[in-house]
Amino acid sequence: MIRPLTIAAAVAAIAAPALAAPGAADWRIPDPENVLVIDTNKGRVVVELMPEVAPGHVTRVRELARAGLYDGRTFFRVIDQFMAQTGDPKDDGTGGSEKEDLTGEFTWRRGANSMFSTVAKPSGAELGFVGAMPAMSQTTLLAAMTADRKVSAWGMFCPGVLGMARGDNPDSANSQFFIMRQAYPSLDKRYTAFGRTLSGLEAVRSIKTGEPVPAPQDVMQKVRVLADIPAGQRPSVRVVDTKSAWFLAEVERVKATRGADFSPCDVDILAEVK
Repeated sequence: MIRPLTIAAAVAAIAAPALAAPGAADWRIPDPENVLVIDTNKGRVVVELMPEVAPGHVTRVRELARAGLYDGRTFFRVIDQFMAQTGDPKDDGTGGSEKEDLTGEFTWRRGANSMFSTVAKPSGAELGFVGAMPAMSQTTLLAAMTADRKVSAWGMFCPGVLGMARGDNPDSANSQFFIMRQAYPSLDKRYTAFGRTLSGLEAVRSIKTGEPVPAPQDVMQKVRVLADIPAGQRPSVRVVDTKSAWFLAEVERVKATRGADFSPCDVDILAEVK
């Protein structure tokens, strides 16, 4: 879902020039254990997994990637303004791995030491990022009234976010996942968000659409954990730190263009993959 700019926001956008390039201190190097390199017939997609948000799902996806289950899997269900689904050993939406289904991780508890970077505080809530993952939480003012001194937080299904597919049972996710082609907020708190695309979103958006996708379907040729790729072949990855001064200034620039319509989905996460 793409939200058009209002006239006022369009005028503001003209008055909000792009920032200079981020400096050395504004970048971070993601943990190679939490980066997936997905080589598709449409191009390479590099994803950062977020164990802080969904530890069980991140562990599962990492295990299945290392087992080779995702190699050769097709994108069997792809909806243009929505998402691209894959990860089924049967390639038709009815299968899964031999592992037990996962318990849903639709929300997590955000404490005072959380890596959550707050960028806006609408009434009763806070918007921000956990690493590259756009997120929302209850206002931290409520923490004083909870037994664990924490509040509920959840990932937002913005473009590039990865979510775990499931059936009607909220605890039925197994191996299938989807990558968002556009924002779809109705999935928030209903599906587990566990990572975000750092590069290659254009490849995801070029995948053939259909429900089911007609043959020949696009495919994940190889899915690897970055840490497992031999040093001489391993791409170098860095991403702008969402707690950095540059990023927070970029958020303010985007907020000036969007006004009251601002969402973390509006902010692009700058990354470099070489």
